[in-house]
Amino acid sequence: MSGGGGLLVAGTTSDAGKSVVTAGICRWLTRKGLRVAPFKAQNMSLNSYVTLDGAEIGRAQAMQAAAARTEPSALMNPVLLKPGGDRTSQVVLLGKPVGEMSAQGYFGRRTGEGQGVRFGRREELLETVAGCLEELRRTHDAVVCEGAGSPAEINLRRSDIVNMGLARACRLPVVVVGDIDRGGVFASLFGTTALLAPEDQELVAGYLVNKFRGDVSLLEPGLEMLRGLTGRPTLGVLPFRHGLGIDEEDGLRVSLRGAVRDSSVAAPHGADVLRVAVLAVPLMSNFTDVDALAAEPGVVVRFCDRAEELADADLVVVPGTRGTVGALEWLRERGLADAVARRAAEGRPVLGICGGYQLLGERIEDEVESRAGLVDGLGLLPVRVRFAHGKTLARPHGTALGEPVEGYEIHHGVAEVHGGEGFFRSAGGGELDGCRVGAVWGTHWHGSLESDGFRRAFLRRVAADAGRAFEPAPDTRFAALREEQLDLLGDLIEEHADTAALLRLIEEGVPEGLPFVPPGAPP
Repeated sequence: MSGGGGLLVAGTTSDAGKSVVTAGICRWLTRKGLRVAPFKAQNMSLNSYVTLDGAEIGRAQAMQAAAARTEPSALMNPVLLKPGGDRTSQVVLLGKPVGEMSAQGYFGRRTGEGQGVRFGRREELLETVAGCLEELRRTHDAVVCEGAGSPAEINLRRSDIVNMGLARACRLPVVVVGDIDRGGVFASLFGTTALLAPEDQELVAGYLVNKFRGDVSLLEPGLEMLRGLTGRPTLGVLPFRHGLGIDEEDGLRVSLRGAVRDSSVAAPHGADVLRVAVLAVPLMSNFTDVDALAAEPGVVVRFCDRAEELADADLVVVPGTRGTVGALEWLRERGLADAVARRAAEGRPVLGICGGYQLLGERIEDEVESRAGLVDGLGLLPVRVRFAHGKTLARPHGTALGEPVEGYEIHHGVAEVHGGEGFFRSAGGGELDGCRVGAVWGTHWHGSLESDGFRRAFLRRVAADAGRAFEPAPDTRFAALREEQLDLLGDLIEEHADTAALLRLIEEGVPEGLPFVPPGAPP
């Protein structure tokens, strides 16, 4: 294959399965021996990741890079929007935060300023993202691009740089994914196509049906009718699969009181299970931190938003948030702050991660995120936090509980620790991050629980403090489980998609003569 092949995976809705399909295509192509990269021009997500060179990108693109067996790069997600309060988002451009913008300022005609970078200018951003895509196409055999939301959001088409705007600028063939589990998949696929301008429609080369349950033969007459109506083939029907557990982008696919993802809990290795309650704080970020806990046999992880739900929990996790001060108010309003404080007084385990660590401290000085000034924290750790304008983006490593551990940091808050014990230490024993007092633990490090030895040691301490006869399984390897999940995604594409047709699109580009489906986009 000649270098520079590309494909855009769009969807009829958010959560139609674009991330899954993109990752699956990346893994399938990589297994064929091709150099593959994922790409998402613009991502709106509170789940992010830090590359080796200190750039912040969407966590889903880091997962897709793992599917492609390549190192994540800021080129793969040049624009990241991190929602905050008051209808604003932090804009991360090429891996670095450059300012806060309202939706109207970002998508509209008005221009905002942020550290020398102007927003609201579609042409400037499109030039940036197209340049990143071009660089990836120059160095890879194939780049699998993911759209955002729906390409038929006619109110946003004028400012679009991630769906048909990108496809038209870079002449990318487009495959549209529809979620049949939601119902109305034929109407969604047809309507998405029919609401596009003729110049956009000529790039839409086919469809993929996702999350199908049942006998495919019963669906085939509808697929033929859809082809007759649109002149475009369905390039695969992907079956519904439980427990894929890939990193989420838009939010939880479960209810607040639902189990993590849709996976079942394996039987415990020891005599007892361990129950973990994750507080579903507002603007929750990087909730993927608890995936490694959910992967442990016998560990039951649930998201909670009521104080009574903590009663039988062996460990309470306070996760990251883009609104630390707002999360504090939410905890107090719901009685959760008092419930967590009672746990700490009783010596029952609590773990705070990033924003969750900050609100466990004594006080927070915030003139950056909430601009609330000096605010009292929960007072469970001897830590004072001051929000800095600069953001810490790092990939640290060290030791904890006698085991090697690594993670990544994404935070504005700077912690001043004046008591307790350090959590993570350097190889020489110096304190790196975090604090512990009794059974209350706090750290800025995301992803630390993915370090197998440390996770087992931590869960043993939790079980001992909680009085549970729980023993972590000695052979659970989180990285291997993630690889298995990514291989499952590759299998979905290889076994249930028209891979010859997909490869032809990547190699040869947009097919000629695709018909127009009226009425097209409104003027």
